Amino acid sequence: MFLDRHDEMHSLNERFSDSSAEFIIIYGRRRVGKSELIDQFITDKPGLRILAREETHDLQLKQVSHELIHFYNDSHLNSVIFKDWDSVFSYIRSHADRRVVLAYDEFPYLVREDPSLPSIIQYHWDTWMKDSQIFLILSGSSIRMMEEMTMQYRSPLYGRRTGQYLIKPLRFINILDYCQDFEKAVHLFAVFGGTPAYLLKADITKGIFENITQKILREDSVMFRDTEFVLQTEVSEPRYYFSILRTVSEGITTLSKISQNTGLETATVSKYLQTLMSLQLIRREIPAGESHRSKRGQYFLSDNYFSFWFRYVYPNTKFVEMGKGEELMHNLIQPTFAAYVGRKFEDCIQDLIWEFNSRELLPFVFQDCRRWWYKEVEIDLIATGNFDTMFCEVKWQDGVNAMSVYSHLIEKKETYFTSHKRKKEDMTLYYLIIGKSFLEKTYDLGDNVILWDISVIHDMFRNRCSHAIHPRV
Repeated sequence: MFLDRHDEMHSLNERFSDSSAEFIIIYGRRRVGKSELIDQFITDKPGLRILAREETHDLQLKQVSHELIHFYNDSHLNSVIFKDWDSVFSYIRSHADRRVVLAYDEFPYLVREDPSLPSIIQYHWDTWMKDSQIFLILSGSSIRMMEEMTMQYRSPLYGRRTGQYLIKPLRFINILDYCQDFEKAVHLFAVFGGTPAYLLKADITKGIFENITQKILREDSVMFRDTEFVLQTEVSEPRYYFSILRTVSEGITTLSKISQNTGLETATVSKYLQTLMSLQLIRREIPAGESHRSKRGQYFLSDNYFSFWFRYVYPNTKFVEMGKGEELMHNLIQPTFAAYVGRKFEDCIQDLIWEFNSRELLPFVFQDCRRWWYKEVEIDLIATGNFDTMFCEVKWQDGVNAMSVYSHLIEKKETYFTSHKRKKEDMTLYYLIIGKSFLEKTYDLGDNVILWDISVIHDMFRNRCSHAIHPRV
């Protein structure tokens, strides 16, 4: 099954329809769907994806030789093995009279064995490929290496690419489109995150606890060890990264407190956090209304599966290895699961609000939407436009008392304006309260107060219609 990636596919197809040479970089974390995107792209086109392996230079050339000769149907060359990469690209040039896609997947493996490869590609691109019909793709899972090899100024390939695609995990709205059940989509997103390879492991016909038990809390499950594998292939000192990720997963989110909890120097933690952000495993959030230079930033795991794994699995590995996954589920995960999902539900709502904003389904079009905190006071989301501000509280609960939530939101709103020394007189203020369901059937809190339960949100998402601007439950 191929999930989403409509924008990337549309863009690649547009590029292919032109006859100009293309030099495309596709990169992103492991399991995020880069190879599947390439395979889907070349399904109806003359194209070849060569998946590089961690082998010696000679074995890599042997593999590339066989695949290229088979692709070009040169049966008389079956026994030929190109002696170097110059010979490979000279052979491709001999077949450059038609439009074809040639993709080198896991490109960093090739460069590790032959560091001269970027220079060789530069030479061939500059001397003939840029004037041909070739559609060249270099793909890789190491984000840092791909950027260093293809995009940074000191790279021989700098300035040669004609396009790049950083493939990111799927958004919540993609998962909602996939399973068509709001609560199930929230559960899937909270546990499996937006990584397609993980999502497709889940059986959407079954409940979330059964999926966790069967797909994660078993020693023979691929997902049980995959987090360790991904980290060990990306970083050189996994134990420090593991310590930082576990600390953040426990809700310790400031630089100083992460340093205290792990026992690592602040400068060391800062360096490792930068690496984890470059790997898209950690994100730094700044309170709404503050610049990105703010010193009040906090760190969160950006991948929900990593968040779930470090919160529940990593500290309890022995239970899983002893075959006690169900016991772990009943004694630890189920009692705390609603609270865990509650924080992830805020991310779901933030994604939906951005989607509704792009379709003008809200009272105003905003430019920014972020969480806000000041000392002990926190507002789940604040959306700001030129003359309007919307304060949002998100509750992953049934029977939410909207009047009580609204009263507290009014109080916290005053702290927001006071702490920022902002004037509110010239602004139109809105209040959005979200819950799984509400205590009362109807509330009359004024025209500027919007209530959404999950049925209203899902209806807005499915219909994408403007009449839902001020829905009332």
